[in-house]
Amino acid sequence: MESEQLYHRGYCRNSYNSIASASSDEELLDGAGAVMDFHTTEDDNLLDGDAASPGSNYVMSNGGGAPSSTTHLLDFLEEPIPGVGTYDDFHTIDWVREKCKDRERHRKINSKKKESAWEFTKSLYDAWSGWLVVTLTGLASGALAGLIDIAADWLNDLKEGVCLSAMWFNHEQCCWTSNETTFAERDKCPQWKSWAELILGQAEGPGSYIMNYFMYIYWALSFAFLAVCLVKVFAPYACGSGIPEIKTILSGFIIRGYLGKWTLLIKTITLVLAVASGLSLGKEGPLVHVACCCGNIFSYLFPKYSKNETLWRSFFAALVAAFVLRSINPFGNSRLVLFYVEYHTPWYLFELIPFILLGVFGGLWGAFFIRANIAWCRRRKSTRFGKYPVLEVIFVAAITAVVAFPNPYTRQNTSELIKELFTDCGPLESSQLCQYRSQMNGSKAFTDNPNRPAGPGVYAAMWQLCLALIFKIIMTIFTFGLKVPSGLFIPSMAIGAIAGRIVGIAVEQLAYYHHDWFLFREWCEVGADCITPGLYAMVGAAACLGGVTRMTVSLVVIVFELTGGLEYIVPLMAAVMTSKWVGDAFGREGIYEAHIRLNGYPFLDAKEEFTHVTLAREVMRPRRSDPPLAVLTQDDLTVEELQSTINETSYNGFPVIVSKESQRLVGFALRRDINIAIENARRKQEGIMLNSRVYFTQHAPTLPADSPRPLKLRSILDMSPFTVTDHTPMEIVVDIFRKMGLRQCLVTHNGRLLGIITKKDILRHMAQMANLDPESIMFN
Repeated sequence: MESEQLYHRGYCRNSYNSIASASSDEELLDGAGAVMDFHTTEDDNLLDGDAASPGSNYVMSNGGGAPSSTTHLLDFLEEPIPGVGTYDDFHTIDWVREKCKDRERHRKINSKKKESAWEFTKSLYDAWSGWLVVTLTGLASGALAGLIDIAADWLNDLKEGVCLSAMWFNHEQCCWTSNETTFAERDKCPQWKSWAELILGQAEGPGSYIMNYFMYIYWALSFAFLAVCLVKVFAPYACGSGIPEIKTILSGFIIRGYLGKWTLLIKTITLVLAVASGLSLGKEGPLVHVACCCGNIFSYLFPKYSKNETLWRSFFAALVAAFVLRSINPFGNSRLVLFYVEYHTPWYLFELIPFILLGVFGGLWGAFFIRANIAWCRRRKSTRFGKYPVLEVIFVAAITAVVAFPNPYTRQNTSELIKELFTDCGPLESSQLCQYRSQMNGSKAFTDNPNRPAGPGVYAAMWQLCLALIFKIIMTIFTFGLKVPSGLFIPSMAIGAIAGRIVGIAVEQLAYYHHDWFLFREWCEVGADCITPGLYAMVGAAACLGGVTRMTVSLVVIVFELTGGLEYIVPLMAAVMTSKWVGDAFGREGIYEAHIRLNGYPFLDAKEEFTHVTLAREVMRPRRSDPPLAVLTQDDLTVEELQSTINETSYNGFPVIVSKESQRLVGFALRRDINIAIENARRKQEGIMLNSRVYFTQHAPTLPADSPRPLKLRSILDMSPFTVTDHTPMEIVVDIFRKMGLRQCLVTHNGRLLGIITKKDILRHMAQMANLDPESIMFN
């Protein structure tokens, strides 16, 4: 056994590969992502929670070997080897090693800061660099979010017309300064011209309608075509919402280029185009990807983060982004929330019944959407149809534009639709949803009472909303997953808001015509404010979003952030929890977890329980029909034998044992580190030949005098790999992988090495236990 000092050197100084070193029973991970098909070398794990300190079942090297006769040999490999400890694409971050590297760097800086003023200045820079990174990230994220909002609104209105007084104004901004508009027609001003007015010279009539219809479709197809072409040619990673990939990356999996500068630029541009095209998608999910790109890019400007994969402060970044967004004021209401609401009527206890029914609808919609969308995306991946992403986007955009134009609730921007559905009817509202009949009582009109009989405009709006609901449900299924930036928050909220507003108006009219019912008698007096349909729209939006994402507490907070409706926490919680319970009855996966599984990303969902009674020996490799486990011995291999083992296998790492006879575990060495160390030795050290002895011990073995110079690889050896016994229940093994962020663990019996369990082994085993074909699901 090595001394305690050597143990700690092997644990932290030797690249700290313990606990999460990469090893794989297969080299290639054929994971066809949401963006493009790629091959990965994987058996890596995603971090679920903070990395924990190693605590059990560690095996240490015995050191072995007598001092070498060639003691004059310069052991240059004790110095850090360039490239060792870095990561390949589609591999998992070793969180424990990164944390140790950061601690060592911090200790080194603290030990030197008293030596000189320069070292003290460097220590201050290191301490403040984290705050500088998040400040820059917040500034960039807020500025880009405001820019995207403004540009998307302008392009969306460009489909219907143009502002002659200022081309860069959208419809609303164009009419702000007009003195010729009335309150009822405040969106109609001489400065804003429709395409029919510009081309045909007339604003009304069949010809004008057809021309506006044609121009609407033309601009929608143009925006969609440009968006998909930019993504396909310049940045394939810019498509989709990005949240499944971001969740995977934040868990530790590396996807090179996904958070790069080119992806940020293309995603920002194409997100504006995709939203303006009128497709049933949103920009909130892709904005998460944009913000993560900003954080990743700025972090590489600072040595503290450029060589370390750890995360940093996020709250301060959000604060700075909110400040910038408030300064830009993209929503034009001097507020940070997108759908600010201000209701003047409290909710009543009996309203929990329709709120819960909206939750049931949200759960059913979420379960239906997840299954339908995943089935369509799987079909897209498995058929020739998926090979033509440009044609698919054009086809979906064309159908969307053709069907959307005749209905005012599908023609308008989805965010504007949600805002209108959330808004409470009052004397300042001119929406068709607020066209109630006034009840005259002598000379007094109860025009401010929301509980009054619906007029023809409300009934017409109800039919249009029903058609819009069907349209949104169908088109969202086929839109999410297209090769353009596409978020799901806004479409899901729109579906829920439409359903909620319909239910709200129905309850409102029921309360008006049957106010003597026991449900309404105590709460709704004649002439008093009672039902608020806009509240039902807000509750329905939260319920449908919860049914799709299966979020609960965080979703309620998100709705607070979007609406400012903090006083309606109970209706929101009741609807969201009901939505989750109903959705979970059909499957516990949310849409993002389902896409993670579909795309084959290495992700162990913390919400997925492992309840099967199996042991580690039943999951480990090699199995009975497999070839023996490829291992390395600590001091009797040659360079040629080592390279032959590497070339003949596809594993990402190899256990190092004392000898084939004893099978006593010494440590674990990564394939990538071995190759880098050999190439580095050949460049810098003379005498390294194919028959040179390779040793992983502290001292070189005794060799004949005429032997070539040996190669010491102890510096790349992880001397504390995590091990479990063959009788360890898999329930415990899975929990360890999730909570400690392991990349693999070795299986022993009475101290003898038996096999290895990798992330891929666990995922395949879990699929098999669920009666699914592991090969068809894992990394397909």
